[in-house]
Amino acid sequence: MSSESTAPDTIVLIHGFWVTPRSWEHWITRYEQRGYRVITPAYPGYEVEVEALNADPSPIEAATITGIVEHLESVVGDLDSPPILMGHSAGGAFTQILLDHGFGAAGVALNSAPTEGVPVVPLSQIKATFPVLGNPANRHKAVGYTHEQWHYAFTNTFTEEESKALYERYHIPASGSILFESALANLQPGHQGTWVDYHNDRRAPLLFIAGTEDHLMPPKVQWSNAKHYKSDTVTEVVEFSGKAHLLPAQQGWEEIADYALAWAVRHATARVAGATTPA
Repeated sequence: MSSESTAPDTIVLIHGFWVTPRSWEHWITRYEQRGYRVITPAYPGYEVEVEALNADPSPIEAATITGIVEHLESVVGDLDSPPILMGHSAGGAFTQILLDHGFGAAGVALNSAPTEGVPVVPLSQIKATFPVLGNPANRHKAVGYTHEQWHYAFTNTFTEEESKALYERYHIPASGSILFESALANLQPGHQGTWVDYHNDRRAPLLFIAGTEDHLMPPKVQWSNAKHYKSDTVTEVVEFSGKAHLLPAQQGWEEIADYALAWAVRHATARVAGATTPA
């Protein structure tokens, strides 16, 4: 871990939909071996194992964006100093919201779901979310993927064997209610749950990491989301070639984990010290 006194000593890893904190298992070990305290908060009701949520998805059906954000804020707010926030997929959107609300020393959003106002909807994203959004009756249900759907949305560059193994280990249903709310956010009057202030100059530095082969949240979504930020705070995007949506578990994840941590530590330290960190 960095010897700088201003460097964060805690990393908070925020999972996305269709998975639980278990999806961060490799990153937890790697960061703890570097001396960091690593926290992986589950959404309210998601604290049980994957197998339990598949058997009884009622906690998923009850989840709300507001409830998730409030829970994450309580976890981060109880820490002695601002941590590094990293979020994958929907966790990337929650990371952005937490940063906007004044939490975190730096943030990294990996293959992030967009915050409100990002209009880009690539065809691959439509196909990947169609199992949920294609049926209005799913709005109040917890909706899972078949393995074929999971492979297209999460693991399209993985081998069939790898994809099936990760499907069995990580996959849970997702909240139809939240997915519909997010998909329709730009069509509703007023601000919705995924709204952030794109002009917030007090927000901590933010890095978007995009996998070039991601079907669910393609690079176009990451670049569009990043370009919405008009503040003076650091906002950057980096792409990793050949990577699918499930970045935390794809072969070569170590390079991404190390890059994300180095970027976050560098920018968090510079921000506290009042220095300017070049891109």
